[in-house]
Amino acid sequence: MTLHRTAVRAVSSAALAAALSLVPLHVASAAPAGAAVKTVNAFKGDPGDGGWHGDGLELNAADNKKVDTFLLRARRAERNISPQVRAAAVISHAQVIGFDHRLKSADSLKRKVATALKETPGRTVDQALAGIGDSVRYTLQWPDGRYTSGVALASSVLAGWGDDNVKWSNTWNRPKGYKGVNSAWKEPRSGHVFEVQFHTPASKRAQEETHKLYEEQRLPTTTPERKKELQEQQDAIFAAVPVPAGAPELTAPASRRQPAHPAHPVHSAV
Repeated sequence: MTLHRTAVRAVSSAALAAALSLVPLHVASAAPAGAAVKTVNAFKGDPGDGGWHGDGLELNAADNKKVDTFLLRARRAERNISPQVRAAAVISHAQVIGFDHRLKSADSLKRKVATALKETPGRTVDQALAGIGDSVRYTLQWPDGRYTSGVALASSVLAGWGDDNVKWSNTWNRPKGYKGVNSAWKEPRSGHVFEVQFHTPASKRAQEETHKLYEEQRLPTTTPERKKELQEQQDAIFAAVPVPAGAPELTAPASRRQPAHPAHPVHSAV
């Protein structure tokens, strides 16, 4: 058992080194702190009063500032998370899809937070941010024949490095709707939660085809009748996605991280 663990660590270390050579760590933090704040605020929903407005939604100045701070923390955390995910992909022979979009845009996150506040009156922006798991997100993809073993190996690698699995949504066994595995993990050093989606080429293609339908469906201005129509269209697209053998039985790996030392507690995501 000891020799096996040593071998796994050696392979993981080699893959991590390879991933580090592929992912420049300066990508998420090339600008100084002051410039980063300016970048976060430079989006189409900025009305000039410190708040945010878009698609019939809004955030006041105080809430908008809290979301900006959350975004900056996400960018800092990404520097530690990306090499681990890329190495997990190398070890499991996965293709990383859309790596350039691993950071959720300011406008998209603010729309998501504003929607949560509007749908649940009395909810605070801190509570809404605590539920955000995809400010940093990745997609790993395998051919159908290697999908199940690939997901199992990649998720075990993430758990083995101390990333705690906090969400595991396997929808391959659903008769209708989205197909895939969506997982969320808490990176131990920053405490930031990030998302990893596990797809096949067909399920990823279906997700991309239904994205605009989903975005319209979740807008508060969309009528119930239109929402039903949009859901039927999405169901039809996902119904054509083949289910890889063993995919419906995929479950989250057990955590392998040791309890944090009292002198070095793991902080919450927000």
